[in-house]
Amino acid sequence: MQTAAAINPRRLLWAGFMAILAAGVGFAIRGGILDNWREQFGFTASQVGQITGAGLTGFCFGIIIGGVIVDKIGYGKLVALALVGHILSALVTFSASTPDNAYQMLFWGSFIFAFANGTLEAVANPLVATVFPQNRTHYLNILHASWPAGMVLGTVAGWFLDDRMGIDWKWQLALYLIPTAIYALMFLGQKFPKSEAAAKGASFVDMFRDVGILGAAVACYLLSLFFGDILKNFVPDNAAAIGYALGGLLLLGVAAMTRFSIGSLMLFILFVTHALVGAVELGTDSWIQNITGNLFSSEQGKALFIWTSAIMFGLRFCAHFIETKLGLSPIGLLLVSSVLAFVGLRFASGMNTFPAALAALGIYAVGKTFFWPTMLAVVGDRFPQTGAVAMSIMGGIGMLSAGLIGGPGLGYCKDRFAGESLRAVDTAVYEQYKSETPSRFLNIPSTEVFGLDGPKVAEARAAVARGPGGQQATAEQAKAVEADQQGDRLTLKADSYIPATMAAIYVGFLLYFASIGGYRRVEMSP
Repeated sequence: MQTAAAINPRRLLWAGFMAILAAGVGFAIRGGILDNWREQFGFTASQVGQITGAGLTGFCFGIIIGGVIVDKIGYGKLVALALVGHILSALVTFSASTPDNAYQMLFWGSFIFAFANGTLEAVANPLVATVFPQNRTHYLNILHASWPAGMVLGTVAGWFLDDRMGIDWKWQLALYLIPTAIYALMFLGQKFPKSEAAAKGASFVDMFRDVGILGAAVACYLLSLFFGDILKNFVPDNAAAIGYALGGLLLLGVAAMTRFSIGSLMLFILFVTHALVGAVELGTDSWIQNITGNLFSSEQGKALFIWTSAIMFGLRFCAHFIETKLGLSPIGLLLVSSVLAFVGLRFASGMNTFPAALAALGIYAVGKTFFWPTMLAVVGDRFPQTGAVAMSIMGGIGMLSAGLIGGPGLGYCKDRFAGESLRAVDTAVYEQYKSETPSRFLNIPSTEVFGLDGPKVAEARAAVARGPGGQQATAEQAKAVEADQQGDRLTLKADSYIPATMAAIYVGFLLYFASIGGYRRVEMSP
């Protein structure tokens, strides 16, 4: 049996840091080359959103499957699986070469990349929560400071290689393989602990009991959406029904395994809230470079992305200071964060100058900084008996939501609002710039809209940018660009309602904990 002396907590923390950094680098570079893909392969905004979504939904399978089996097969084998996934993702993605094969190659390459990222987080989250049990909020925030650090590095690299040097997007994306090699070396030969629940002999069923039917229902609903989205390419008329049937079967399996345990109501609400976290944080991050690059310039969009990521990176080292010096519990920290995220997005929807964008997106960045790791810390503090299971399922829910609702949802909003804005101004110009492919939200027929054609809008944007005041652009081109930008602003405004909803939930949690004597970390009995 491994002893505590054989485990190096700091080495494991920084190995996990480097693993998530690799994910951040790949995520940022992919966000910066969305316009390359859209122009080269003629994708609609919704198609780009679906590819981006695959770069998030695959995470769910990695983190949930990994979290379930981590104490059975060991952390080292999961790290090896993730390493293979990161390499395979590069090979599949780089196979995209023509409009005929690009969508499938980019979709599945992004999915495999996300699966590898999820597998690594199934290792890193419970690992750090276990080796630093007395201060989970602080160390989980440090662990996840690697995500914005990776986004800064990836964005700077993309800025230089894309905007300055015009390097092919494949070479840009290959850069994430560098931190991939580093985390593999850092994990090599390390000794790993077991979660608190596993160390005290809890069975897998025991760990799953607090998740129960309620918690599993959240994950299974999102999984049913994912299955339906995948199957629409094969059985378009029955994809949704089959997806719901598969999700229902999974839910019945969990119910039977836990002997029909209802599960914890608090954990259920935390799962729902984390679905909102995924949608507003990662869903927005997947589009924000594209939106700000459209409202200002590509270089300014990258600068703003670096700005928000740098704020997140720095502040995630300050969670302990904020908790102790300001007297905020983890729930109080989450409430303040949600209010700031709401205010920042509302201001961002009206930004017209670069300084205004720095201020608005800076507020939003401060707000979103503590969402993800602090939510994980709350689950670790309040439900240690679930081991790695609840924490991993919650991470999977966040990524599934980002991939199925956040990323595609913002793409759908962009298509809807941009199309409606141009049609309201000039119907003839709208017909000229209307996309041939319709957009739907969650594949619901009643939501079908027609956005604007990506290559045509890109051409109009270039014409407007060539001369002062758009002198070399036609009136039609100017109207199309203005409508496209209005679509971005209305999308950010719609996005702001998500953290507003989260704030209401956190107020409810504060009132609950006040009624039971305050927020406290739960200790498992021997």
